[in-house]
Amino acid sequence: MPTAVLTDRERTAVQAYLRLLHTVRAAFDMEGGPPIVPPTVLAEAEQALEEAGLTGNEEEFFRLLENWCPEPRP
Repeated sequence: MPTAVLTDRERTAVQAYLRLLHTVRAAFDMEGGPPIVPPTVLAEAEQALEEAGLTGNEEEFFRLLENWCPEPRP
């Protein structure tokens, strides 16, 4: 399994993205009304991406994400 050594800012961006992802999933799992994602969670992810220099470079970001937190394979 490949591993990636992330900078502190890249790690922060990946962690913020994962928090955003879990928040969105939880919002969709709740019953009664449209899903609500707190703006602070989205803002945190956007700021972390910007600080890591990954804004507008989604391909590089998702490569880092996949290498740092790979999905289980069957």
